[in-house]
Amino acid sequence: MPEYRPAFVPAAAKEPMYSTWYSMHQNVIDTHIEEQCCLAKKLGMEAVIVDDGWQTEDNRRGYAYCGDWETYDGKFPDMKRHVDAVHELGMKFILWYSVPFIGKYSKVWDRFKDKILRFNENHGAAVLDPRYPDVREYIINKYEEAVKEWGLDGFKLDFIDTFYSPEQQLPSTTPGKDYESIPAAVDRLLTDSIGRLRELNTDIMIEFRQMYIGPAMRKYGNMFRAADCPNDSIQNRVRTLDIRLTCGDTATHADMIMWHPEEPVESAALQLINCLFSVPQVSVLLDKLPSNHLTMLEYWLSFWKENRDLLLDGRIEPLNPELLYPIVRAVKEDRGIVVAYHEQLVPIDAGTPVSQWIVVNGRRQDGLYLEVTGEVGTAKVIIKNCCGDIVEELSAMLTTGIHKLDIPASGLATIFIQ
Repeated sequence: MPEYRPAFVPAAAKEPMYSTWYSMHQNVIDTHIEEQCCLAKKLGMEAVIVDDGWQTEDNRRGYAYCGDWETYDGKFPDMKRHVDAVHELGMKFILWYSVPFIGKYSKVWDRFKDKILRFNENHGAAVLDPRYPDVREYIINKYEEAVKEWGLDGFKLDFIDTFYSPEQQLPSTTPGKDYESIPAAVDRLLTDSIGRLRELNTDIMIEFRQMYIGPAMRKYGNMFRAADCPNDSIQNRVRTLDIRLTCGDTATHADMIMWHPEEPVESAALQLINCLFSVPQVSVLLDKLPSNHLTMLEYWLSFWKENRDLLLDGRIEPLNPELLYPIVRAVKEDRGIVVAYHEQLVPIDAGTPVSQWIVVNGRRQDGLYLEVTGEVGTAKVIIKNCCGDIVEELSAMLTTGIHKLDIPASGLATIFIQ
Protein backbone atom coordinates (compact mmCIF):
# COMPACT_ATOMS: atom_id res chain seq x y z
CA MET A 1 0.00 0.00 0.00
CA PRO A 2 1.55 3.36 -1.00
CA GLU A 3 0.65 4.98 2.31
CA TYR A 4 2.67 2.28 4.13
CA ARG A 5 5.73 2.26 1.90
CA PRO A 6 8.67 1.15 4.11
CA ALA A 7 11.23 3.72 5.17
CA PHE A 8 14.58 3.77 3.40
CA VAL A 9 17.23 1.74 5.25
CA PRO A 10 20.67 3.41 5.13
CA ALA A 11 23.78 1.24 5.11
CA ALA A 12 24.73 2.47 8.59
CA ALA A 13 21.60 0.84 10.03
CA LYS A 14 23.12 -2.55 9.19
CA GLU A 15 26.42 -2.03 10.98
CA PRO A 16 27.31 -3.26 14.51
CA MET A 17 26.65 -0.66 17.20
CA TYR A 18 27.60 0.15 20.78
CA SER A 19 24.81 0.96 23.25
CA THR A 20 25.16 2.67 26.61
CA TRP A 21 22.03 1.22 28.20
CA TYR A 22 23.06 -2.00 29.96
CA SER A 23 26.67 -0.91 30.41
CA MET A 24 25.90 2.50 31.94
CA HIS A 25 22.11 2.84 32.39
CA GLN A 26 21.36 6.48 33.25
CA ASN A 27 24.91 7.14 34.48
CA VAL A 28 26.12 8.39 31.12
CA ILE A 29 28.91 10.96 30.85
CA ASP A 30 30.28 12.29 27.57
CA THR A 31 33.96 11.50 28.19
CA HIS A 32 33.18 7.96 29.40
CA ILE A 33 31.15 7.30 26.27
CA GLU A 34 33.99 8.59 24.10
CA GLU A 35 36.43 6.23 25.84
CA GLN A 36 34.15 3.27 25.12
CA CYS A 37 33.66 4.41 21.52
CA CYS A 38 37.43 4.43 20.95
CA LEU A 39 37.51 0.76 21.90
CA ALA A 40 34.24 -0.06 20.13
CA LYS A 41 35.43 1.33 16.82
CA LYS A 42 38.61 -0.75 16.96
CA LEU A 43 36.50 -3.86 17.59
CA GLY A 44 34.26 -3.19 14.57
CA MET A 45 31.33 -1.14 15.87
CA GLU A 46 30.30 1.71 13.60
CA ALA A 47 27.74 3.67 15.66
CA VAL A 48 26.85 4.48 19.26
CA ILE A 49 23.37 4.70 20.74
CA VAL A 50 23.36 7.00 23.78
CA ASP A 51 20.36 5.95 25.84
CA ASP A 52 18.32 7.42 28.70
CA GLY A 53 20.16 9.65 31.17
CA TRP A 54 21.65 12.33 28.94
CA GLN A 55 18.77 14.71 29.73
CA THR A 56 18.87 14.54 33.54
CA GLU A 57 21.05 14.16 36.62
CA ASP A 58 18.37 11.92 38.14
CA ASN A 59 19.26 8.21 37.95
CA ARG A 60 16.23 6.63 39.61
CA ARG A 61 14.86 5.30 36.30
CA GLY A 62 11.79 7.55 36.21
CA TYR A 63 10.78 10.04 33.53
CA ALA A 64 10.01 13.09 35.63
CA TYR A 65 12.66 15.12 33.80
CA CYS A 66 11.68 14.15 30.25
CA GLY A 67 10.07 16.64 27.89
CA ASP A 68 12.54 19.52 27.66
CA TRP A 69 15.15 17.37 25.89
CA GLU A 70 18.01 19.58 26.91
CA THR A 71 21.36 18.15 27.95
CA TYR A 72 22.29 18.01 31.63
CA ASP A 73 25.49 20.06 31.85
CA GLY A 74 27.01 17.85 34.53
CA LYS A 75 27.11 15.00 32.02
CA PHE A 76 27.11 16.69 28.61
CA PRO A 77 28.37 20.27 28.91
CA ASP A 78 28.66 20.53 25.12
CA MET A 79 26.67 17.94 23.16
CA LYS A 80 27.86 19.28 19.80
CA ARG A 81 31.48 18.77 20.86
CA HIS A 82 30.65 15.28 22.07
CA VAL A 83 28.88 14.25 18.85
CA ASP A 84 31.75 15.71 16.81
CA ALA A 85 34.24 13.67 18.87
CA VAL A 86 32.33 10.48 18.10
CA HIS A 87 32.13 11.42 14.42
CA GLU A 88 35.89 11.97 14.36
CA LEU A 89 36.28 8.33 15.40
CA GLY A 90 34.31 7.36 12.29
CA MET A 91 31.14 6.40 14.18
CA LYS A 92 27.52 7.50 13.78
CA PHE A 93 25.62 8.97 16.74
CA ILE A 94 22.07 7.96 17.74
CA LEU A 95 20.23 9.49 20.71
CA TRP A 96 17.37 8.16 22.85
CA TYR A 97 14.06 10.01 23.29
CA SER A 98 10.89 8.84 25.04
CA VAL A 99 8.38 10.16 22.51
CA PRO A 100 5.19 10.46 24.62
CA PHE A 101 6.50 11.42 28.07
CA ILE A 102 6.49 14.85 29.65
CA GLY A 103 7.82 14.93 33.20
CA LYS A 104 6.26 16.83 36.08
CA TYR A 105 9.60 18.58 36.69
CA SER A 106 10.13 19.66 33.09
CA LYS A 107 10.08 23.33 32.12
CA VAL A 108 7.23 22.77 29.64
CA TRP A 109 4.97 20.96 32.11
CA ASP A 110 2.73 23.98 32.66
CA ARG A 111 2.50 24.55 28.91
CA PHE A 112 1.19 21.06 28.16
CA LYS A 113 -0.27 19.77 31.44
CA ASP A 114 -3.81 20.17 30.10
CA LYS A 115 -3.00 18.29 26.89
CA ILE A 116 -2.21 14.86 28.29
CA LEU A 117 -3.79 11.44 27.93
CA ARG A 118 -2.93 10.28 31.46
CA PHE A 119 -0.45 10.71 34.30
CA ASN A 120 1.68 7.94 35.81
CA GLU A 121 2.80 8.77 39.34
CA ASN A 122 5.34 5.95 39.37
CA HIS A 123 7.00 7.43 36.31
CA GLY A 124 6.55 11.01 37.48
CA ALA A 125 5.42 11.77 33.94
CA ALA A 126 2.36 12.15 31.74
CA VAL A 127 1.67 10.93 28.22
CA LEU A 128 1.18 13.81 25.82
CA ASP A 129 -1.97 13.95 23.69
CA PRO A 130 -0.85 13.86 20.02
CA ARG A 131 -4.29 15.01 18.82
CA TYR A 132 -3.21 18.60 19.44
CA PRO A 133 -1.18 20.12 16.58
CA ASP A 134 1.00 22.19 18.95
CA VAL A 135 1.93 19.00 20.85
CA ARG A 136 3.04 17.27 17.64
CA GLU A 137 4.89 20.35 16.46
CA TYR A 138 6.74 20.66 19.76
CA ILE A 139 7.89 17.03 19.65
CA ILE A 140 9.03 17.22 16.02
CA ASN A 141 10.79 20.54 16.58
CA LYS A 142 12.87 18.96 19.33
CA TYR A 143 14.09 16.28 16.94
CA GLU A 144 14.82 18.81 14.20
CA GLU A 145 16.77 21.01 16.60
CA ALA A 146 18.88 18.03 17.70
CA VAL A 147 19.84 17.22 14.10
CA LYS A 148 20.59 20.84 13.24
CA GLU A 149 22.45 21.82 16.43
CA TRP A 150 24.18 18.56 17.40
CA GLY A 151 24.50 16.71 14.11
CA LEU A 152 22.68 13.53 15.13
CA ASP A 153 22.56 10.60 12.71
CA GLY A 154 19.51 8.95 14.22
CA PHE A 155 17.02 8.52 17.04
CA LYS A 156 15.97 5.73 19.34
CA LEU A 157 12.28 6.63 19.68
CA ASP A 158 10.87 4.82 22.69
CA PHE A 159 7.49 4.06 24.33
CA ILE A 160 5.33 4.81 21.30
CA ASP A 161 3.00 2.02 22.44
CA THR A 162 2.08 4.01 25.58
CA PHE A 163 0.08 6.57 23.58
CA TYR A 164 -2.86 4.24 23.26
CA SER A 165 -4.44 2.90 26.48
CA PRO A 166 -8.16 3.71 26.22
CA GLU A 167 -9.00 2.18 29.61
CA GLN A 168 -6.68 4.68 31.37
CA GLN A 169 -7.40 7.73 29.27
CA LEU A 170 -8.42 10.99 30.91
CA PRO A 171 -11.34 12.95 29.44
CA SER A 172 -10.22 15.65 27.01
CA THR A 173 -11.63 19.08 27.88
CA THR A 174 -9.05 21.43 26.33
CA PRO A 175 -10.11 22.81 22.92
CA GLY A 176 -7.85 22.77 19.88
CA LYS A 177 -7.66 19.12 18.82
CA ASP A 178 -7.51 18.43 15.09
CA TYR A 179 -7.95 14.65 15.50
CA GLU A 180 -10.35 12.53 17.51
CA SER A 181 -8.54 9.26 16.88
CA ILE A 182 -5.35 8.78 18.90
CA PRO A 183 -3.91 6.18 16.46
CA ALA A 184 -4.56 8.55 13.55
CA ALA A 185 -2.84 11.36 15.44
CA VAL A 186 0.17 9.14 16.23
CA ASP A 187 0.36 8.22 12.55
CA ARG A 188 0.44 11.92 11.69
CA LEU A 189 3.11 12.57 14.35
CA LEU A 190 5.41 9.78 13.16
CA THR A 191 4.80 10.42 9.45
CA ASP A 192 5.65 14.10 9.84
CA SER A 193 8.62 13.28 12.09
CA ILE A 194 10.43 10.98 9.67
CA GLY A 195 9.46 13.10 6.68
CA ARG A 196 10.91 16.29 8.14
CA LEU A 197 13.98 14.55 9.54
CA ARG A 198 14.69 13.05 6.13
CA GLU A 199 14.73 16.56 4.71
CA LEU A 200 17.62 17.31 7.08
CA ASN A 201 19.40 13.98 6.64
CA THR A 202 18.33 11.50 3.98
CA ASP A 203 20.13 8.70 5.86
CA ILE A 204 18.46 9.35 9.22
CA MET A 205 18.11 6.21 11.36
CA ILE A 206 15.01 5.57 13.49
CA GLU A 207 14.96 2.66 15.96
CA PHE A 208 11.78 1.13 17.35
CA ARG A 209 11.47 -1.56 20.01
CA GLN A 210 9.65 -4.86 19.49
CA MET A 211 6.60 -4.08 21.64
CA TYR A 212 5.29 -1.55 19.12
CA ILE A 213 6.44 -2.83 15.76
CA GLY A 214 4.78 -4.65 12.91
CA PRO A 215 4.74 -4.52 9.11
CA ALA A 216 2.96 -1.14 9.01
CA MET A 217 5.51 0.40 11.39
CA ARG A 218 8.15 0.04 8.66
CA LYS A 219 6.71 3.28 7.31
CA TYR A 220 8.24 5.26 10.18
CA GLY A 221 11.32 3.32 11.32
CA ASN A 222 14.21 1.54 9.64
CA MET A 223 15.70 -0.27 12.67
CA PHE A 224 13.56 -2.80 14.60
CA ARG A 225 15.11 -4.02 17.86
CA ALA A 226 14.27 -7.08 19.93
CA ALA A 227 12.46 -6.40 23.19
CA ASP A 228 14.59 -6.15 26.33
CA CYS A 229 16.16 -9.46 27.34
CA PRO A 230 19.48 -8.61 29.03
CA ASN A 231 21.94 -11.51 29.24
CA ASP A 232 19.32 -13.87 27.81
CA SER A 233 20.77 -15.25 24.61
CA ILE A 234 17.86 -17.61 23.91
CA GLN A 235 15.21 -14.90 24.10
CA ASN A 236 17.38 -12.65 21.97
CA ARG A 237 17.57 -15.38 19.34
CA VAL A 238 13.82 -15.97 19.31
CA ARG A 239 12.91 -12.30 19.27
CA THR A 240 15.32 -11.33 16.51
CA LEU A 241 14.21 -14.24 14.34
CA ASP A 242 10.55 -13.35 14.92
CA ILE A 243 11.29 -9.83 13.70
CA ARG A 244 13.22 -11.13 10.69
CA LEU A 245 10.17 -13.09 9.58
CA THR A 246 7.97 -9.97 9.47
CA CYS A 247 10.17 -6.98 8.66
CA GLY A 248 11.38 -7.48 5.09
CA ASP A 249 14.60 -5.53 4.52
CA THR A 250 14.14 -3.26 7.54
CA ALA A 251 17.22 -3.69 9.74
CA THR A 252 16.62 -6.22 12.52
CA HIS A 253 18.66 -5.43 15.64
CA ALA A 254 19.44 -7.63 18.61
CA ASP A 255 18.64 -6.42 22.06
CA MET A 256 21.84 -5.03 23.54
CA ILE A 257 24.31 -7.88 24.01
CA MET A 258 25.80 -8.16 27.47
CA TRP A 259 27.55 -10.72 29.64
CA HIS A 260 29.57 -10.91 32.84
CA PRO A 261 33.34 -10.48 32.37
CA GLU A 262 33.99 -13.52 34.59
CA GLU A 263 31.99 -15.86 32.36
CA PRO A 264 33.92 -18.44 30.32
CA VAL A 265 34.69 -16.96 26.94
CA GLU A 266 32.68 -19.71 25.23
CA SER A 267 29.62 -18.68 27.23
CA ALA A 268 30.10 -15.01 26.39
CA ALA A 269 30.41 -15.90 22.70
CA LEU A 270 26.95 -17.48 22.76
CA GLN A 271 25.46 -14.03 23.35
CA LEU A 272 26.70 -13.03 19.89
CA ILE A 273 26.13 -16.36 18.16
CA ASN A 274 22.47 -16.37 19.15
CA CYS A 275 22.02 -13.03 17.35
CA LEU A 276 23.98 -13.78 14.18
CA PHE A 277 20.95 -13.23 11.94
CA SER A 278 20.43 -9.68 13.22
CA VAL A 279 22.53 -6.54 13.62
CA PRO A 280 24.50 -6.77 16.88
CA GLN A 281 24.30 -4.04 19.50
CA VAL A 282 26.91 -4.48 22.23
CA SER A 283 26.47 -3.04 25.73
CA VAL A 284 29.32 -4.05 28.04
CA LEU A 285 32.10 -1.91 29.47
CA LEU A 286 34.78 -2.79 26.98
CA ASP A 287 37.66 -1.65 29.17
CA LYS A 288 36.55 -4.12 31.87
CA LEU A 289 36.64 -7.19 29.64
CA PRO A 290 39.50 -9.70 29.86
CA SER A 291 41.73 -9.94 26.81
CA ASN A 292 40.29 -13.23 25.55
CA HIS A 293 36.76 -11.74 25.64
CA LEU A 294 37.97 -8.79 23.57
CA THR A 295 39.58 -11.18 21.09
CA MET A 296 36.36 -13.19 20.90
CA LEU A 297 34.24 -10.06 20.43
CA GLU A 298 36.50 -8.73 17.69
CA TYR A 299 36.46 -12.10 15.94
CA TRP A 300 32.68 -12.52 15.90
CA LEU A 301 32.04 -8.92 14.83
CA SER A 302 34.57 -9.39 12.03
CA PHE A 303 32.93 -12.70 11.08
CA TRP A 304 29.51 -11.04 11.10
CA LYS A 305 30.64 -8.16 8.88
CA GLU A 306 32.39 -10.52 6.47
CA ASN A 307 29.21 -12.62 6.14
CA ARG A 308 26.60 -9.86 6.54
CA ASP A 309 25.02 -10.40 3.12
CA LEU A 310 24.51 -14.07 3.87
CA LEU A 311 23.27 -13.50 7.43
CA LEU A 312 20.93 -10.57 6.75
CA ASP A 313 19.96 -10.98 3.11
CA GLY A 314 20.10 -14.72 2.61
CA ARG A 315 17.01 -16.92 2.36
CA ILE A 316 16.55 -17.62 6.05
CA GLU A 317 14.99 -20.79 7.46
CA PRO A 318 14.54 -20.81 11.25
CA LEU A 319 13.49 -24.41 11.92
CA ASN A 320 11.10 -25.65 14.61
CA PRO A 321 9.70 -22.45 16.12
CA GLU A 322 7.87 -24.59 18.69
CA LEU A 323 11.32 -25.53 20.03
CA LEU A 324 12.68 -21.94 19.95
CA TYR A 325 14.50 -22.34 16.63
CA PRO A 326 17.17 -24.92 17.58
CA ILE A 327 18.63 -24.82 14.04
CA VAL A 328 18.71 -21.79 11.74
CA ARG A 329 20.13 -21.73 8.25
CA ALA A 330 20.44 -19.20 5.47
CA VAL A 331 21.54 -19.53 1.86
CA LYS A 332 22.55 -16.84 -0.61
CA GLU A 333 23.84 -17.68 -4.06
CA ASP A 334 26.47 -20.41 -3.60
CA ARG A 335 27.07 -19.97 0.15
CA GLY A 336 25.18 -21.27 3.14
CA ILE A 337 25.34 -21.09 6.93
CA VAL A 338 23.80 -23.38 9.54
CA VAL A 339 23.81 -22.58 13.24
CA ALA A 340 22.99 -25.34 15.71
CA TYR A 341 21.74 -23.92 19.01
CA HIS A 342 20.54 -27.14 20.58
CA GLU A 343 20.59 -30.04 18.13
CA GLN A 344 23.76 -32.06 17.53
CA LEU A 345 22.64 -33.26 14.10
CA VAL A 346 23.06 -30.61 11.40
CA PRO A 347 21.30 -31.41 8.11
CA ILE A 348 23.29 -30.86 4.90
CA ASP A 349 21.51 -31.58 1.60
CA ALA A 350 23.65 -32.26 -1.45
CA GLY A 351 20.75 -30.98 -3.55
CA THR A 352 21.35 -27.42 -2.33
CA PRO A 353 23.69 -25.79 -4.88
CA VAL A 354 26.21 -24.51 -2.34
CA SER A 355 30.01 -24.55 -2.66
CA GLN A 356 30.69 -23.37 0.89
CA TRP A 357 28.91 -24.16 4.14
CA ILE A 358 29.62 -22.48 7.46
CA VAL A 359 28.52 -24.64 10.40
CA VAL A 360 28.39 -22.87 13.77
CA ASN A 361 28.27 -24.72 17.07
CA GLY A 362 26.01 -22.44 19.11
CA ARG A 363 26.22 -24.72 22.14
CA ARG A 364 28.40 -25.06 25.23
CA GLN A 365 29.29 -28.65 24.26
CA ASP A 366 32.03 -29.68 21.85
CA GLY A 367 31.26 -31.52 18.64
CA LEU A 368 28.53 -31.62 16.00
CA TYR A 369 27.36 -34.27 13.54
CA LEU A 370 26.58 -33.55 9.90
CA GLU A 371 23.63 -35.52 8.58
CA VAL A 372 24.39 -35.56 4.87
CA THR A 373 21.69 -36.35 2.34
CA GLY A 374 23.07 -37.24 -1.10
CA GLU A 375 26.69 -37.25 -2.24
CA VAL A 376 28.34 -33.91 -1.43
CA GLY A 377 31.80 -35.16 -2.36
CA THR A 378 35.27 -34.16 -1.22
CA ALA A 379 35.46 -31.13 1.06
CA LYS A 380 38.16 -29.12 2.78
CA VAL A 381 37.20 -28.32 6.37
CA ILE A 382 38.68 -25.58 8.57
CA ILE A 383 37.61 -25.66 12.22
CA LYS A 384 38.01 -22.64 14.51
CA ASN A 385 37.33 -22.01 18.19
CA CYS A 386 35.25 -19.15 19.60
CA CYS A 387 38.19 -16.71 19.35
CA GLY A 388 38.86 -17.48 15.69
CA ASP A 389 41.93 -19.68 16.20
CA ILE A 390 42.25 -22.57 13.75
CA VAL A 391 42.22 -25.82 15.71
CA GLU A 392 42.03 -28.32 12.84
CA GLU A 393 42.20 -28.55 9.04
CA LEU A 394 41.18 -31.70 7.24
CA SER A 395 39.82 -33.22 4.06
CA ALA A 396 36.61 -35.21 4.24
CA MET A 397 34.53 -37.30 1.87
CA LEU A 398 30.95 -36.26 2.64
CA THR A 399 28.84 -39.19 1.57
CA THR A 400 25.25 -39.92 2.60
CA GLY A 401 25.14 -40.52 6.34
CA ILE A 402 26.50 -39.14 9.61
CA HIS A 403 29.86 -37.36 9.85
CA LYS A 404 31.33 -36.05 13.10
CA LEU A 405 33.05 -32.66 13.23
CA ASP A 406 35.07 -31.76 16.31
CA ILE A 407 33.88 -28.15 16.43
CA PRO A 408 34.62 -26.64 19.85
CA ALA A 409 31.87 -25.06 21.93
CA SER A 410 30.92 -21.72 20.32
CA GLY A 411 33.24 -22.46 17.42
CA LEU A 412 32.63 -23.05 13.73
CA ALA A 413 33.66 -25.06 10.70
CA THR A 414 33.96 -23.73 7.17
CA ILE A 415 33.38 -26.46 4.60
CA PHE A 416 34.69 -25.85 1.08
CA ILE A 417 33.12 -28.33 -1.32
CA GLN A 418 35.60 -29.29 -4.04
